[in-house]
Amino acid sequence: MEKSVFTGEYRKFLELLRETRKSVNVTQAELAARLGRGQSFISKCERGEARIDVIQLRSICKALGTTLAAFVSDLEEGLNKPSRRR
Repeated sequence: MEKSVFTGEYRKFLELLRETRKSVNVTQAELAARLGRGQSFISKCERGEARIDVIQLRSICKALGTTLAAFVSDLEEGLNKPSRRR
């Protein structure tokens, strides 16, 4: 089994993470402040340089005004869509 960080599924996860933040008009710096972290932590998470666990993801979701369940539901929906080749 390939490490998830190198998969298309993980890229979709990172894309959804960024889209979720941007959809509520929150900057990386604002999200970091809400979490008591530095902006670089958010940047690294969104680029896949820092792995986040499910508890951290739950905190991020709460800070963005959504739930972990809603995020995972959106992720599942995105993963089940056929990918477009560019």
